[in-house]
Amino acid sequence: MKNVEVLLREHVEPLGRCGEVVRVRPGYARNYLFPRRLAVQANEENKRAMQRRRAVLDAEEAERTREVEARVAVLSGLVLRTLQKADESGRLYGSVSAGRIAELLSERGQTVDERDVRLEAPIKTTGRHAVIVHVKGDRFAELVVEVEPEPTAQP
Repeated sequence: MKNVEVLLREHVEPLGRCGEVVRVRPGYARNYLFPRRLAVQANEENKRAMQRRRAVLDAEEAERTREVEARVAVLSGLVLRTLQKADESGRLYGSVSAGRIAELLSERGQTVDERDVRLEAPIKTTGRHAVIVHVKGDRFAELVVEVEPEPTAQP
């Protein structure tokens, strides 16, 4: 059976981005894309309307990209410091988890969800540690967490 051309109204992951004309099977277009308003028939009228809409969408996407890049720049420059109980060799009695790093970021005015802090394992030693934070999509920021031992009270 012959494929049909459709104009995508939204980003559809396996097919393409908004505003692109793609060829799909008629059943896929009729039963999935058209009812969900993800695509319309690729005629001249719809193409002209999509060009106008595409200009607005491109401007919005560029603005979102600038915001994400600014956030990555802010987070990449941060050095977070925390005091933790540790022994003489620098091993922590507890650990610095993703939740604690999210708390440290919120104290600095940066709201980050705990799930966005990427730690292979909790930090269990003093010193400088590089931590990856997921910002959005495929954008990540790398920040530094300095873990210092709490001063012990001398009797």
